[in-house]
Amino acid sequence: MDHVTRLRLVARVTYYLGWIAALCGLLAHFNIGVRMFVAINLPQRNLLEASVLLFLICMSSEMRASPKQAA
Repeated sequence: MDHVTRLRLVARVTYYLGWIAALCGLLAHFNIGVRMFVAINLPQRNLLEASVLLFLICMSSEMRASPKQAA
């Protein structure tokens, strides 16, 4: 597996994990499934930070994998 394929795989995985974290944060915000998040001691702020972090990793991986643009 070359480095471009590996970076695109990382980008794809972190993109979907970011959406999952964002959806969990949305559910916690609207008090849906709050008992589950309280039981695992995962506050809404941590879900938001995780989704932002995962989206940033996704963007940086995809930018590194894309071909360089001629300036």
